[in-house]
Amino acid sequence: MTRIMVIIGSVRPGRVGLPVAAWVATDLAEIEGIEVDLVDLAELDLPFMDEPNHPILRNYTKAHTIAWSERVAAADAFVLVVPEYNHSFSPVVKNAIDFLHHEWKRKPVTFVSYGGVSAGTRGVVTLKPALAGLGMVPTMANVEINFPTNHISDEGLFEPSETHRTRLALAAAEAIALSEALKPLR
Repeated sequence: MTRIMVIIGSVRPGRVGLPVAAWVATDLAEIEGIEVDLVDLAELDLPFMDEPNHPILRNYTKAHTIAWSERVAAADAFVLVVPEYNHSFSPVVKNAIDFLHHEWKRKPVTFVSYGGVSAGTRGVVTLKPALAGLGMVPTMANVEINFPTNHISDEGLFEPSETHRTRLALAAAEAIALSEALKPLR
């Protein structure tokens, strides 16, 4: 089994990331060999980085950091469902990442980005260097959703296009392959 953590990278009220991530988690859970851990950063409610020691030391002092560390360490791969904020990434995503160090290392990450015309890609481009610095390996396949509210049903569900579904399946297959290939390095 490959454990994929899907992280909802927005905490805004009424955020479109919630139904998008629900779709991602549902589709991934239907793939044989994948176990999904859906993380809502709004529910996780990490404070702004409050650990006194650098995360590279793994000398965590707060219960929320220890729990977050265990959960991230248990994941084999990640899907970041991320918006674009002012041509960059969501600060809540960066905060969640910065709490830890080793737990991310040598694990694949794929992106389901959303936004206007750019579909959130500028946010992903600005986030990638930070993830590379942690030793994460991005998949080549990603899902990019422009104008995501056009895909929200009256019931509040995200209705993906066939392209969205195909791209997610490609990204999942790549994440599984990368996870297996990177295991000896972890």
